[in-house]
Amino acid sequence: MSAPLLLWVILLRWASGGGFIRGGRTWQHCTDLRPLDILSEAVPAGALARGVRVFQVQGVRGFQLAASRPRALGFPASRLFIHCDRFPEEFSIIVTLRVLGVPAKRNEYIFTLMAEESPGVLVGLRYAPGKLHFLFWSQERAGGWQTRVTFPSVSLSDGQWHTLVLAVSGQSFSLTVDCGIPKDVVVETPFPASLSVRRASFYLGNRRRRKGVFTGLLRQLVLLPGADATPRICTAMNFKVATLSVPAVLQDVPVKPASNEVLKYPYETDTKVTLGSRPRCTKQEKAQFWFNASRRGLYLCNGSTWVSMLEVKHKLDYVEEYQNLVTNSETMGIEVFTIPKVGLFTAMANRITPPGSAIYKWTDGKFVPYQNIPTYQAQSWKYFTIGKKEKIKLSWLVPFQIFLAVANFEQNERGQEFSVIYKWSRRKAKFITYQRITTHSARDWEAFVIEGEAFLAVVNHREGNNHNIDSVIYRWNPRTGLFETNQTIPTSGAYDWEFFTIGPYSFLAVANTFNGTSTKIYSHIYIWLSGSFQLFQSILLHLALPGRTISHLRDEGKFDLLPSCQATSSNPNSALRKGKIRRDVPDAFGQLVPA
Repeated sequence: MSAPLLLWVILLRWASGGGFIRGGRTWQHCTDLRPLDILSEAVPAGALARGVRVFQVQGVRGFQLAASRPRALGFPASRLFIHCDRFPEEFSIIVTLRVLGVPAKRNEYIFTLMAEESPGVLVGLRYAPGKLHFLFWSQERAGGWQTRVTFPSVSLSDGQWHTLVLAVSGQSFSLTVDCGIPKDVVVETPFPASLSVRRASFYLGNRRRRKGVFTGLLRQLVLLPGADATPRICTAMNFKVATLSVPAVLQDVPVKPASNEVLKYPYETDTKVTLGSRPRCTKQEKAQFWFNASRRGLYLCNGSTWVSMLEVKHKLDYVEEYQNLVTNSETMGIEVFTIPKVGLFTAMANRITPPGSAIYKWTDGKFVPYQNIPTYQAQSWKYFTIGKKEKIKLSWLVPFQIFLAVANFEQNERGQEFSVIYKWSRRKAKFITYQRITTHSARDWEAFVIEGEAFLAVVNHREGNNHNIDSVIYRWNPRTGLFETNQTIPTSGAYDWEFFTIGPYSFLAVANTFNGTSTKIYSHIYIWLSGSFQLFQSILLHLALPGRTISHLRDEGKFDLLPSCQATSSNPNSALRKGKIRRDVPDAFGQLVPA
């Protein structure tokens, strides 16, 4: 046989054995890099599978799975992997779910992939209180070995919808919850490059047994081969219910049928609600509601305990919400002040830069935006004045001046780190930059007057990773019109200054929080003697964070209370609360000015 003919025969045999032709079909990739909707395969369109119910909660619909028939919620993996029998090496898993309160030491499976002849889990996702586990079978080891990748501090049992994106690539595993900051884990055993799924099946919400069935609601379960799905998911307005692929039955609320036509996809929103004293909660009462009239709370039975679904938050009976302020970002601190003959203002220390921090003015019974000032992770504002109203000790008359100082925690765009003192311009009717002072992760300013002289103290929290640095006290120089260094005081991860007087003595207290090794350290009180502060007393505390009091307003015989607040990234608003307070009420909220 000639050499060309022999080569032709070899190539033909190799191609017919699977090189180019497999099972009578032209070879293709195992996946088409398209979303593989596991939920739609398990619950096909047209009819709901046995053991599956549709619930609508918070305007969003999801599947509730029954534990009685776990195998009924399975389907062969070949329905997803139609071209070959290997699981993708790199992929993302997208899940949208609503978790009920899971008892401690209990695991619930979101999905599993299992071979018919083995009780082991080839691929699976499992939730436990505060944790999420990703399971896979490594066939590189002798006899095989199951690897568990754990993501700690994953709290989902809050009664809200959440969207998870798990990205897998080799030894790297990344979990993103509601498009937040990814949690990255690197393990020794990589995800297998060739995981066989021959004669394997997917199981929805279980591992082929009644134990460990998922008791919450599932809305989305998608496998996306070969890509990190986070950029595709995190484009929606509502990250918690971001959608890549959702079964048709869950997409929209069905239209009201005409005449006697039956809904094609019935879903449940109206269930039995029990009133009165606390009833029992067993498997027979599962998914039933109980309304507690005394606490004005609605509870759902999960088969063993009553889970709070809606409960009135207790508020002080003399304080009610008055106004929500839409701020630029999380509010780290609030300063309320009055500019004579101009009006009442509040300055918000907003974390994100840009756009910086905002100043609001009291107008027509509410605070409205007045001025925006560039800040760099602002922590706090301090309003103070210098001039005749403060009785400054001078040989000539000092005009009355108004200042507002901000404590910046991070560097600006040029890598410079300083906090800024702004001065009120009567001509421009706004605050303008007056003096920049070098600081190191500044947390707080404190302004005070001793013996007719004005001082300004800044808290430096840390410089790089060094928390043991000096905080600085500045003295006003009337000749230069600037604050100049008067004294430095060693501090350790300091958070706050507080100035106070007892009789003729002046004191300055600092709250230290961390010395590089421990949060159980001494905070100090200093006394003013002979022109400087000297150590007076040390107090051993554990993580001494600053206290905050509620500032006061006065308006037509009523007290308007504006609490210091720290909002979250999902709700960067501040609340203005209003209430009537008698003069004999104990001063639990700081100083209150009587009407």
